[in-house]
Parts: sequence; C-alpha cells; structure tokens
Amino acid sequence: MLRGMLFDFDGTLADSFEAIAESVNFVRSENHLPKLRFEEIKAHVGHGLEHLMEKMLPGCDIGDAKKAYHAHHKVHMKSHTRLYPHAREFLNKLHLSGISMGVCSNKPVGFTTELIEHLGISAFFKVILGPEDVPNPKPAPDMLIEAAKRLQINHNEVVYVGDMDVDIKASGAAGMDVWIIRHDDTSFQISEKIAIENIYGSFLEIEERKSWLFVGHKGK
Repeated sequence: MLRGMLFDFDGTLADSFEAIAESVNFVRSENHLPKLRFEEIKAHVGHGLEHLMEKMLPGCDIGDAKKAYHAHHKVHMKSHTRLYPHAREFLNKLHLSGISMGVCSNKPVGFTTELIEHLGISAFFKVILGPEDVPNPKPAPDMLIEAAKRLQINHNEVVYVGDMDVDIKASGAAGMDVWIIRHDDTSFQISEKIAIENIYGSFLEIEERKSWLFVGHKGK
C-alpha cells in the first residue's frame, strides 16, 4: 500500500537549471574564469553544492566559491525557477487522496524551502530535507530514510520521485521504489538499472498510468 511520496526538487518538481547556471557563471566570473555553456553546468547538478563548485571552479577556494554562490543565488533563484507542467495539480490530487509527501534534495535546504514557498506548494509537504539534515547526501539513503521516519511511514510504503541516477541509487539503498520523471529532457542519461515502466515523461503521464493512486479523490 502506498502511503507516502518523496520528491527530488531540481529537475523533478521544478526547472531551476537556468538559475543554477546563472549563479555558477557569476562565481566563475568573480574568479576570472570564462562562462560555461548551460549544458556543461547542468550535467553536474544533482550531487550537492560542494560537488558542483568543485567541478565548476577547479583550483579555486571551494569555501569562498560556495559563499559567493549562496549570495548570488538567494537574490536571483526565484525569477529563474518554475514548476514543471501539471506539478501543482498532481501534488494537489495526491494531497486530497491522503498521500503524505516530502522533499529530499541535495540542494541547500534553505533554498529548497524558500523556493517551495515561493512556488506556492509548501502546504503539500510535511517534511523538506537537504544535505544539512543528514550525515550523508544522496546517493546515500540517509535523507530518504529520515524523511520516511518523520512521516512515520515504512520504507516499503513510500515511492521516491526523481530525475537522475543519484535518485535511483538513493532510493535503492533506502529500500524504496523509485519513479523517474524526464519531462521530455534527454540531456540526462540514465545508466542505473531501472524498470522501463518506472520511467515517465511527465506528471500527467504518472497520473494517467497510476490512476489507482487517486481512487479516493472526489474528482475521480
């Protein structure tokens, strides 16, 4: 029985890649490095800010780079982050069906929380976790295990929804099922083993293929 659903943020609930790329290139310019193409930056998103800074600012002081990124991103992230199509409707139907929800993202939790509030979806989530909340970020299972604990739901009653390999690894290590949502984006290649029926093109496709989720929904 499915009682809970956990979500990644960047690339899953929201398209925030433009905001991330803008902040990365700002920090690079501060360090007298040339701008990188959007695709080059996007390829390294998903493993946490420290990983991103290490890959995008080789030879630079990572602590200073993270501080500069934080300062820039806090100001500019809202204007370049948007929900993916049908995300709000999907979350609302899950909420009305009694599914407990949370967010587990390697993004700094303060940014995730602020963006979720800005996007008007905070009421749907009982827990929002980031790398600051657990000993190890994804692909370690710590965040997902902690979220299930806070929701008071067994791991086998939770699905994790993500968009890349790091999410498949984390959910597998946590003993949870995983659904990968692509949003018709082929820039991320999935190399981890996953059943084809657990890969979706959009939230609308999940809703259509998993209609049993919404049996208790008044509109169904």
